[in-house]
Amino acid sequence: MGESLADVQQALSFVTEIERLKDVLRKTKPVGLNRFENSAEHSWHVTLTALMLQSFANEKVDIFRVIKMLLIHDLGEIDAGDKIIYASETPEQKNKEAEGVKRILNLLPGHIGEDFFDLWLEFEKGDTAEAKYARAIDRIPPLLHNFHGDGHSWRNHKISKEQVLDINQRIALGSEKLWQYISAEIEEKASQGYFNHQTEKQGES
Repeated sequence: MGESLADVQQALSFVTEIERLKDVLRKTKPVGLNRFENSAEHSWHVTLTALMLQSFANEKVDIFRVIKMLLIHDLGEIDAGDKIIYASETPEQKNKEAEGVKRILNLLPGHIGEDFFDLWLEFEKGDTAEAKYARAIDRIPPLLHNFHGDGHSWRNHKISKEQVLDINQRIALGSEKLWQYISAEIEEKASQGYFNHQTEKQGES
């Protein structure tokens, strides 16, 4: 194999550093819990979700490649922190995340970090079948949290139904069947008043 004890030390330094992802709080609460999810929990959740839903992908995907993408795609939040997606896709935030991912992956020995960073870039670009599917699945848990949690994150951040539909259209690029179901659920939750904060806000002005 050729790996040295120094390589082992580097790998374990990486494993130790990524523990910090457990301390990055996200903006939604897990189903049935009155606390916010952390980013490490999200990584586990989306990875298992991708494994379970792969038969719904638009194209045949290399699920191992998808899993690797989903396990590393949020590592940059250790340095950049988490922002709700409706405010996170800015050049400034993406640059912070990229620099964070680079720093953390540079802890790995040899060219392993470079290979993983290429996967991170592939996910961000969203051009390959694997990246499209991974990006689609990445959106599922936060939506489920809101579906089963009275739209708590949407209410807290004054997110409109139109914003939710717009940014989550990427699900269709990875799975049209999932988007057909999810978009119908968003409409249903809207009819149940999950976006009533918009009406309330307009009434106060």
